[in-house]
Amino acid sequence: MKTIQELEALATQVRRDILRMTTAAKSGHPGGSMGTTDWFVAMEWNIMEFDPQRFTMSGDGEDMLFVSQGHITPVIYSTMARRGFFPVSELSTFRQFGTRLQGHPSTAHSLPGIRMASGSLGQGMSVGIGAALGKKMTGDSHLVFTMHGDGELQEGQIWEAAMFAGAKGVDNLISTVDYNHQQIDGSTQQVMDLADLRAKFEAFGWTVVDILQGNDMGCVLEGMGQAKKLAGQGRPVMVLLHTKMGYGVDFMQDTNKYHGSVLSADDLPKALAQLPETIGDF
Repeated sequence: MKTIQELEALATQVRRDILRMTTAAKSGHPGGSMGTTDWFVAMEWNIMEFDPQRFTMSGDGEDMLFVSQGHITPVIYSTMARRGFFPVSELSTFRQFGTRLQGHPSTAHSLPGIRMASGSLGQGMSVGIGAALGKKMTGDSHLVFTMHGDGELQEGQIWEAAMFAGAKGVDNLISTVDYNHQQIDGSTQQVMDLADLRAKFEAFGWTVVDILQGNDMGCVLEGMGQAKKLAGQGRPVMVLLHTKMGYGVDFMQDTNKYHGSVLSADDLPKALAQLPETIGDF
């Protein structure tokens, strides 16, 4: 467990990692990665129960996390490396041909921490439900977490899975939506309005928790702590995590411009100046 100040320092460093990785690779998805950084840091260090040195694909006896919007690998890889799943120096190989750190998570490379090859949007909740039901069958009291993009909720498979989880009372599942209102083609309102997500998930039999300040570490810890307390009460839990895409750099925030585009070599120093090095660059 770490203090809020320690977690905030880690989040700043992770955002530096994200920008340096994607700019060096000249490709990647920094916007959503930066927006969800606080959540991933909180999850990896303070919320989830697991041992990075004893990773298994089965996830027996530990909490499990499935990231459905697999394009946000920069934040996935950075937090995993900083948490001890693999060497931090390996971040320098991001998106290079033949390395373990591909643009979307790959199980083919046996990278510790990755249990699902994701990125084909809409599939993560179904996988999470399967893992959660597996834990119920074996008597494992640990939780299964999933993370989703809000644009991803335009996929029909999400709602089939949500209906199943509610109907079957999959109450060891906690799903989170990165609710930043941005996707690659514009705002979610412009592309396909998601309407009232709280009402929708409640109608599907879920308990809903709003984290209105998803880029405030204290709020994230409080909200995810509340979600954990609500687990095991007969209903799956949905967390609506209100974030800002590109959070941490003023000219990257609240726009979909950097959803799948990276900073230029000239803009990188300007961005890093807003994110002071805290625990050491890779």
